[in-house]
Amino acid sequence: MSGVSPAVSKGWLMNCDAYHDVLVVAPRFDNRHEDESGVLRIPAVQNFNGTDFSVPLPAPIKVIGALNDFNPDIIHSHHPFLLGDTALRLAASCNVPVVFTHHTRYEQYTHYLPGDSAALKHFVIDLVIGYCNLCNRVVAPSESIAQILRSHKVESPIEVIPTGIDPLYFAESDRASPRLRLEIPENAFIVGHVGRLAPEKNLAFLVDAVAQFLLRNPAARFLLVGEGPTREEMLGTLARLGLMHRVHLLGVVDRQVLADAYHCMDVFVFASRSETQGMVLAEAMAAGTPVVALDASGVREIVVDTVNGRLLPEEKVGNFVMALEWLAQLPEDQNAQLRRNAYHTAEQFSQGNCVRKMVDLYTRLTGSEPSLRRIDESGWQSARKMLTKEIEILRNYGHAIEETLRWMPLAMKHHRPGD
Repeated sequence: MSGVSPAVSKGWLMNCDAYHDVLVVAPRFDNRHEDESGVLRIPAVQNFNGTDFSVPLPAPIKVIGALNDFNPDIIHSHHPFLLGDTALRLAASCNVPVVFTHHTRYEQYTHYLPGDSAALKHFVIDLVIGYCNLCNRVVAPSESIAQILRSHKVESPIEVIPTGIDPLYFAESDRASPRLRLEIPENAFIVGHVGRLAPEKNLAFLVDAVAQFLLRNPAARFLLVGEGPTREEMLGTLARLGLMHRVHLLGVVDRQVLADAYHCMDVFVFASRSETQGMVLAEAMAAGTPVVALDASGVREIVVDTVNGRLLPEEKVGNFVMALEWLAQLPEDQNAQLRRNAYHTAEQFSQGNCVRKMVDLYTRLTGSEPSLRRIDESGWQSARKMLTKEIEILRNYGHAIEETLRWMPLAMKHHRPGD
């Protein structure tokens, strides 16, 4: 399923007892084959506003034509803004339920937009809440996110279903061979990080903590996998401290090299507070790699303190360094147990388990809420239903604007000069 577009489906094709047809509507990316089976690609603006994200351009005629041929039983949307409105309109025209997965804490990404401000964040939150309440079900990838959505007054039923990983793929490797291939010393203690190198990932804090650990532990190395706008800032910090000769940079890698990287690591470090689900944490644990992370949404469901890593309640560099040193000094038998616990944690997030939960949700929705349009439904009734959904969408945008305008004077009242 694409994370940036609605997917239209009769279910899911993987790990199910029955066959299900799936049509995925997703943006067009460079180096993608045009003849992908079961995928409808639409034009997109690449590298939006200097980021790695692509913004799809609406292609309603093409989408509607494909849907008429596909005749879906359910529509699953994965983004409230890009093609989210299209998903609602199509669901109204097809008379089918809509499921929305809340993948991202969107208010944490407003720095990519012109005019970023507290008011803009407030507007985005209200817009997402309104979108959730237009859907039949909302899927939260973690209980933390479900709690946040409930606190924001999301009224649609919420179900917690993580996005699955393939634990067997990341588990199938030893620890020595990947180090040899990546030219990393066999006896080095490797601190590793994988992800998009961007401001919302709290990487300034992370690199400060890793740097302090490296300075106190001459045999330690830092393995950094990923690219993004924060990369140069991170490397600048390491260079000023004379640590670049102990840093291994891999950039964007394929799946096999990614698995090798996880196996190279003695510990995976993570400082993001903007996650809905820390999938990289589950991938690292599938390779038997314990994690040191800050307590945050999408993280606390995976990391259990002193069981499969360290979960730190406070964002303090000293505490993070102490946690790394605790792990580095563990006796071998305790370290081996930590790795076993990490692997067993990852098994809970397997694709098979997550797919079964999602298919069960699809089945319950299509069974309890009739999805197919009645044969005797007139064209006028169909048009009226479409108009009603269009009004609901516009009302959601209006409500978000109204709430932001109401919030701004209160924020200004409590704002003190110099804050």
